[in-house]
Amino acid sequence: MSWLGSLLGTKKKVHPTHVDDANFAEVVLKSEVPVVLDVWSPGCQPCKKLEEIMVDLATEYDGRVKVCEMGTHFAPQAAGRLRVSATPTVVWFRGGRELERVMGFRGSLYHRQALEELFFGGEKRT
Repeated sequence: MSWLGSLLGTKKKVHPTHVDDANFAEVVLKSEVPVVLDVWSPGCQPCKKLEEIMVDLATEYDGRVKVCEMGTHFAPQAAGRLRVSATPTVVWFRGGRELERVMGFRGSLYHRQALEELFFGGEKRT
């Protein structure tokens, strides 16, 4: 972090972990911390909007939650096993088990509330 960033209290951005067919099991299913997996596809405009939200979540929950991104073209087998039928799809995992998923774009507040509810016992989202 730069001295100016330190002075202003800005935190360096953390980017989601890249997932593909080769590392899916290790990164997602064997993770010791809860995982949020953003499944996207090339040319998907809502996926591009979701990217910034996932970076913010990765930064905010760094060390407590693993935020991952998986392009369907990099992980066709994993996307098939997960039965992803549309992008974006966000899937929440804990202990290698899927807890919940949502298809389509949802805003930042939705994802923060889902994270808090599913992983930390926070309030139910509306």
